[in-house]
Amino acid sequence: METESLMTVIPRESHNISRKDISENALKVLYRLNKAGFEAYLVGGGVRDLLLGKKPKDFDITTNATPEQMRKLFRNCRLVGRRFRLAHVMFGPEVIEVATFRGHHQEEAEDDRNSSQRGQNGMLLRDNIFGNIEDDAQRRDLTINSLYYSVADFSVRDYVGGLQDLEDGVIRLIGDPETRYREDPVRMLRVVRFAAKLEMRIAAETAEPIPRLATLLNDIPPARLFEESLKLLQAGYGFRTYQMMREYHLFQPLFPTLTRGFTAESDSLMEKMLAQVLKNTDNRILNDMRVNPAFLFAAMFWYPQLESAQRIAQESGLTYYDAFALSMNETLDEACRALAIPKRITTLIRDIWQLQLRMSRRHGKRAWKLMEHPKFRAAYDLLALRADVENNRELQSLTHWWGEFQAAAPVEQKTMMNTLGDDPVVPRRKPRRPRRRPTGPRRDTNSAS
Repeated sequence: METESLMTVIPRESHNISRKDISENALKVLYRLNKAGFEAYLVGGGVRDLLLGKKPKDFDITTNATPEQMRKLFRNCRLVGRRFRLAHVMFGPEVIEVATFRGHHQEEAEDDRNSSQRGQNGMLLRDNIFGNIEDDAQRRDLTINSLYYSVADFSVRDYVGGLQDLEDGVIRLIGDPETRYREDPVRMLRVVRFAAKLEMRIAAETAEPIPRLATLLNDIPPARLFEESLKLLQAGYGFRTYQMMREYHLFQPLFPTLTRGFTAESDSLMEKMLAQVLKNTDNRILNDMRVNPAFLFAAMFWYPQLESAQRIAQESGLTYYDAFALSMNETLDEACRALAIPKRITTLIRDIWQLQLRMSRRHGKRAWKLMEHPKFRAAYDLLALRADVENNRELQSLTHWWGEFQAAAPVEQKTMMNTLGDDPVVPRRKPRRPRRRPTGPRRDTNSAS
């Protein structure tokens, strides 16, 4: 089933888009394509956000020029993508993405493995079928992302009822939802992400197949799911997205380790930690502060890691510290099977976790050495989160001490060190038993026998 194409042209005087709100580099690309005789439109999230009165994060363009024609027209252009070829026009740090109008998949075209290829489960493996603007509008995911702005006459073109859905606050998939989800299961994540981001409701026919088809995400490469997870959880609306992912059964394919810890009442320590770290991340982004995926994942997986360490210590008889080191491998290996978390991030996660065991060992010069560690601040933030989530007096006291120690002058720090008592928060290493010396009389090897 395809959405009926009834084009509506919204003239300049009937919409709020102004060229002064569009990137100069995007305008350069549009003008040059038009001047060369090609159709070219601003499309997607840029048009949607401008219509909503928001500042777009990026500006995408669609055209009837092929990728090869784009490369000839723009010296600063490089072609990327395999599943669907795209042109990236480079203007220093800004990249304007240009896509050729996509076409419908004809049966005869599927024999050409270079242009279109579909897996046995209906997933599109390659999608280089070109068409016209009407075809392109039908091939896009969501109606609200299928609006086209023209610099030729400053009009907005709507082929799928996207403007009405934008006004009504509805997320609607174009075409038959089940077919589109099978073509690319990541569309289920996009539907939820945009519903959370824009605070819109999902149309009933778009929402219905998602819980049934959520397991199709297991067919998506883990590297792609890792990138999607950052878009979902680190874009300023992570907590709302997390709630919707759980509602539509989309959280489990990405985070199977965490899903095992869910309770009916959503009151486990892990669930409390998930909610709190996502709210904190949203707040940081709202205040234009940096966020680190290593810290987010370290917090999200902390309680499964703790549980794994305790289990290994009990089963193996290893010291807690050795069991903790082994369990880090186990926890991260399982997480990486679903999401291909890069090694540069897993290395930082290990550092943040290991520092949790060292935070309570502050005697001697340890506190100063600990503060020199590059991930000390992230480890301190996780300690504070744990204290808040667990409402644990010892953790709260330790967090308070470290907070004061960081802000204190060296003389005050020395006083704080001298007044330290025992640190009961983290299990200590067992002290080595001293070697016993022989108790009998020492034999004199030089004496005569």
